[in-house]
Amino acid sequence: MKIGRGHKLLFIGDSITECNRTKGKDNELGAGYVSYVNALLQVNYPEMGIRVINKGVSGNTVRDLKERWQEDVMHERPHWLSILIGINDVWRQYDTPFMKEKHVYLDEYEETLRTLVTETRHSVEGIILMSPFYIESNKLDAMRCTMDQYGSVVKKIAKETNSLFVDIQEAFDRLLKFFYPASLAWDRIHPSAPGHMVIAQAFLDAINFDWKKEL
Repeated sequence: MKIGRGHKLLFIGDSITECNRTKGKDNELGAGYVSYVNALLQVNYPEMGIRVINKGVSGNTVRDLKERWQEDVMHERPHWLSILIGINDVWRQYDTPFMKEKHVYLDEYEETLRTLVTETRHSVEGIILMSPFYIESNKLDAMRCTMDQYGSVVKKIAKETNSLFVDIQEAFDRLLKFFYPASLAWDRIHPSAPGHMVIAQAFLDAINFDWKKEL
């Protein structure tokens, strides 16, 4: 597995990452994929002593990540950093189309994310970039089309910076062959428990998690 003994693994993103976490209390990891990843790492790799940190903040865009990067990432000095951002960057263009000050268009998104990754990659063991997603099987849907463009940018930056890329959209697309979108996320954005497990599983596969490891 890519995460090493005693390593600190930090997740940063929006509400999908945050998932009702409460700072300074018992549920600092939230109730979503970050918590699932942590639990599976503890159960399968108890000897590794891996510490998981959740720095998701609801409503965030890549613009917000830039503003809090020093405190929430660099100050924490993680060994591994996972980034899942872009959903609100796209969503605000559709749910608040006339509030353009909230929109983060593709050029700003790409430039900001690339800068954050490039400036951080030499300070960590590795970076994991996860694609933003829209749980919609119709690839001609306007918001789905835009989300796919942002996901392609994430994949490109991962390749440029030698980061791991996790295609969360593809993971959901496989499941959408069997599920109606609303059964995985009522608004096609915020996943149910199975939806969060899709993200956790895709992440763990990317870091070479051994699902059959013997203790």
